[in-house]
Amino acid sequence: MFDFKYIAAATNNFSSENKIGEGGFGSVYRGKLIDGQEIAAKRLSRSSGQGIEEFKNEVILICELQHRNLVKLLGCCIHGEEKLLIYEFMPNGSLDSLLFDQSKRAKLDWSKRVHIVAGIARGLLYLHHDSRLRIIHRDMKASNILLDEGMNPKISDFGMARIFGGDQMQATTRRVVGTYGYMSPEYAMKGLFSIKSDVFSFGVLLMEFVSGKRNSSMLNLLGYAWKLWKEGAGLELVDPSLGNSYSSVEVLKYIHIGLLCVQDNPRDRPTMASVVIMLESESATLPTPKEPAFYSERSLSELAASSNRLQCMTINDITISTVDAR
Repeated sequence: MFDFKYIAAATNNFSSENKIGEGGFGSVYRGKLIDGQEIAAKRLSRSSGQGIEEFKNEVILICELQHRNLVKLLGCCIHGEEKLLIYEFMPNGSLDSLLFDQSKRAKLDWSKRVHIVAGIARGLLYLHHDSRLRIIHRDMKASNILLDEGMNPKISDFGMARIFGGDQMQATTRRVVGTYGYMSPEYAMKGLFSIKSDVFSFGVLLMEFVSGKRNSSMLNLLGYAWKLWKEGAGLELVDPSLGNSYSSVEVLKYIHIGLLCVQDNPRDRPTMASVVIMLESESATLPTPKEPAFYSERSLSELAASSNRLQCMTINDITISTVDAR
């Protein structure tokens, strides 16, 4: 537990010059503790909806997650209506600030992208299989991947995470949270989520890594990748800023794995354990992908219609993690 005055002093009283991010959850400020350690202080908005007990439970959950590819929570602060999360500072910011910025994208050559993809995959594998409880992130996207000084990726923002207990494999909610473009079809349309929901989001990230483009309603990146793949022209998807830094064989393998991850039926998607093996293996035989989710205009229309029937919250809406019974 940090004293509020201590964090206020570290961030120069939460000055605008120290603000490094802002969203529906509130604002994030860069700061420096007395011992010289740099921090990122997330100051939750008073309208976030989290009570003190739920906030404490959330902190306890995140503190128990220890992995090199998960952002490290240093502590928290509760002062009146103020609630803050104190994280390690990531000097290279979020992945989206580099990947989708034409002036900065060149910093991510192919070897760096491969390194980042591998770290994200290992972090998700830990959440799904190797941590004490099975954890579904539910908001895997480029802006929730932070990069340290060595460009090592750290998965962040567990405000929307859900914990599965025992042998539970999936759950349903009428309150869909996350970001369109990364949501799996069964989650966006029916509120059904599982580890395969995160796998779908990871597949979208793979396509974005290859192309340097964001998957959105303006650009159906999955449909475009599928079209090129079927025509044997997958290399046309490659981000031009990569120049000649990439291996054609490796890029095509990443597109192939990405298409497997974004299959319409969750049963057709691999687990993160299989994804890690496919990424690391040079000789693994990959299954043939089927048409991906949201490929056609009709499926996109169905998504919009179904979303209207569910209570949907996007981008940085904060929710409370709960343990589901077996």
